[in-house]
Amino acid sequence: MPSSSLSRQKVKALMKPLLSEDRDGVTLQNLGRASLQIIHDIKNQLNGLKLYATYLRKRMEQTEQPEELQETVAKLIGGLDRAANDLNVLVQYGRPLTLSRNPGVDLQKIMRGVATNCLEPASGDSMCRLEVDAEPVALLGEFDATALTDAFKAISIGAWKTISRDNPEPLKVTLKREVVAGGPTGTLEWGPVNFNNGDPFSSFSGSEAIRMSLAAKIVEAHSGSAEYRDQMLRVRLPLTP
Repeated sequence: MPSSSLSRQKVKALMKPLLSEDRDGVTLQNLGRASLQIIHDIKNQLNGLKLYATYLRKRMEQTEQPEELQETVAKLIGGLDRAANDLNVLVQYGRPLTLSRNPGVDLQKIMRGVATNCLEPASGDSMCRLEVDAEPVALLGEFDATALTDAFKAISIGAWKTISRDNPEPLKVTLKREVVAGGPTGTLEWGPVNFNNGDPFSSFSGSEAIRMSLAAKIVEAHSGSAEYRDQMLRVRLPLTP
């Protein structure tokens, strides 16, 4: 067989998997867009159910219905809120991140704010108890403070939920400045904690795991890294030289 014919066969053989991968990529993109639309539709339905439940609760309060019945409706509204928030996290994860960075943002200030305000918005109950141990030096960089606040809060809550409810001690979060080959780095560590299902930054087994995966995505969008090793959650972010 002529060498030219062999060459054409080799080219065709090499092209087949590439074409298949292209088709798979388009299919996944279409599936992703369809999933986001479905999530939007479900979220709208949940918001409608919450509206009806809120109206029902107000009517019950006016007619002095039994307290147990009112508590049941309140739990229903809380459940709808949590489901809507979980869907919102999926939407956020599926969309490209758009950061609004500003110079001179202090990682230590962000983390202390998270520790102070780590509360459940609806009830005011504590979602995590944190002890921040930081060096007496600002960890300044060009960051999106709002996005990193959300990321640090998600990591803190995820880490806190691995601790026994009977444990009276707060979760320790350590912040320090390190110098590496790429320049100064701000390092945050939560722990020790134990995630039995492996790396929580790359897991999608439940809403908390998705929140932590989104947190890692936010950190990486700041040219940082997030990892779980030796029972420690560790985030590194580049600081201003």
